[in-house]
Amino acid sequence: MKLRPSASSMSPHTCCLVLGLCLGSVCADVLQAFVGRDVTITCNYDAKYYGTLSVCWGRGPIPNRGCANEVIRTDGTEVTSRESERYVLFGNIHEGDVSLTIRTLQETDSGTYGCRVDIPGWFNDHKHETVLNVLPARPNPPQLEPREVKEEVLTVHWRPVFDGGRPVLFYRIDLKNKQAPWDTAIKTELHDPSLTQVTLVDLRPARTYSLRMFAVNSVGTSDPSNVLTMTTKEAAPEASPAELKVEALSSRSLRVWWKAPRSDLRNGVIRSYKVSYRAYDGSTRQFGQWQYVWVTAEGEAQSCVLTGLKPSTKYGTMVQARNNAGIGPGSMSSLLATMDEVQTTSELTVGTSSPSTTRPDTRPDTRPDTRPDTTLDTSASAQTTRTTTKPTEITTKTTTTTTLKPPGTTLGLTVWASASTTFNSESPEPPVLQIKSVFEGVVSLSWSCGSHGSSPITGFTLEYKVVNASWDHLKSLDFSPDQTQATIIEPRPSSYHIRMFARNAAGKSRASDVLTLTVRGKDKQEDAPVSSLSPDTRAVSAEDRPGAHLAAILVPVLLVLVTAAAIGTWQIRRIRKKKGTLNMWLDSGALRYRAESLQESL
Repeated sequence: MKLRPSASSMSPHTCCLVLGLCLGSVCADVLQAFVGRDVTITCNYDAKYYGTLSVCWGRGPIPNRGCANEVIRTDGTEVTSRESERYVLFGNIHEGDVSLTIRTLQETDSGTYGCRVDIPGWFNDHKHETVLNVLPARPNPPQLEPREVKEEVLTVHWRPVFDGGRPVLFYRIDLKNKQAPWDTAIKTELHDPSLTQVTLVDLRPARTYSLRMFAVNSVGTSDPSNVLTMTTKEAAPEASPAELKVEALSSRSLRVWWKAPRSDLRNGVIRSYKVSYRAYDGSTRQFGQWQYVWVTAEGEAQSCVLTGLKPSTKYGTMVQARNNAGIGPGSMSSLLATMDEVQTTSELTVGTSSPSTTRPDTRPDTRPDTRPDTTLDTSASAQTTRTTTKPTEITTKTTTTTTLKPPGTTLGLTVWASASTTFNSESPEPPVLQIKSVFEGVVSLSWSCGSHGSSPITGFTLEYKVVNASWDHLKSLDFSPDQTQATIIEPRPSSYHIRMFARNAAGKSRASDVLTLTVRGKDKQEDAPVSSLSPDTRAVSAEDRPGAHLAAILVPVLLVLVTAAAIGTWQIRRIRKKKGTLNMWLDSGALRYRAESLQESL
């Protein structure tokens, strides 16, 4: 009888080591296998020579008769008994192949297995023993199934796996972009072996990911699971279009340029753009309702023309990108005005004379009439009013020709036809300046800005002068664009005119409304309590008491000093409470900055 291990019947992951030892009529092999696998222990005899024979398999050394701890038996034609369904004879029994297969090995399956072939005659039985060592193995790989796919979430499920004879310690998930190699994958360990489902969050919308899983026990790491390739759903774009620009084309149209949002923040395929616009009324400082047009996405850089607009009107524009999931944030531009409509400018020169230089002329007028048709003569008589002084020229812009003529006067009309086109100023609107308070030499100002014009405001300029002085003798101070208030302390007592301008890249705004404020000196404020003592009262006191003459001098002086000290102490405390909040002050008629804190400077 020839005994051999069968490699063809083992699984690909089964590693077998067979050592053949023949001692007399009993041969012994050593076979190594792993938990959870199937193993086949070989046993054959020559059925053509002997015919079909009875065979038994048992656990433990083969005794003199039969098989110890018999697990399966055949009569040569079929299996007549077996201990468990795990023991199977897959070979061709009729041809003498009685190899034993043990399915789904367990560590308790380790031990000696004996095959005994009953050959007729004394001491003719053929016996073969095999020592089987069953070792723990790596876990089986999980089988992944997709469960849920959202914009930033993926959920996968798997069934519990065979642990290889040792408990699963954790699972490992590898996640990567589809086109990237696996060595760049993000690896995450799940240390709860009872898990059968996991949700991956914080993913990017409209991205394709590849995912696989491993199971790990004390023996090692399983083979990789099946690879899932899933694409997250689209979400609305997270970024606004870039490099938005607006240009005035005519009095009724604007051109808008922009570029597509950043590719990593589009969250899908950009299908179109929503270009919104609305008019701004500078007089009421209010916007009109939004209007919009849709533009099909065709490339990285696009433009469109907005038509049907109002002449000489400022418009605000906004562009938003849209994909299948929704509309993203808008990119807004500064206000830009359409051009003025082209108008015909008519210049009318009207000649008049003062009464002192006008005399009636009774001479007949024999000159040919070369005046244009637009010259009218409404004189009631044949007399013509003539002037001896230089005419005064009056020029006006109109869209129609207008003749101004006092009663009883003939006007000579000269018309020059010319066309002029003007453009809207792009400078900002003047700020609104307010005086918050004026108290004991401390002036608090605040201001707010209107429309920024065609570009952001770059700063403010405050101008001030004494009321009686001209604006040619002014002082000025510049402020940053984010500053909206200032405090002036201890100015020179006087009345002042103040005004403010806003600045941007296009120029300076018109002046704000001119405000007038009067700052009184401390001396006048501090003398008020003293003046409550009338001269008559002081005179009576001087006559009624001894030494009243000296007291009449000292008492007012002491009262002035005490009052001044009290007011000064209160003022110092008040300034200290405002430590570090003052922006500027007036000193000898000039505005100056203070960098250090007030408490240190006092």
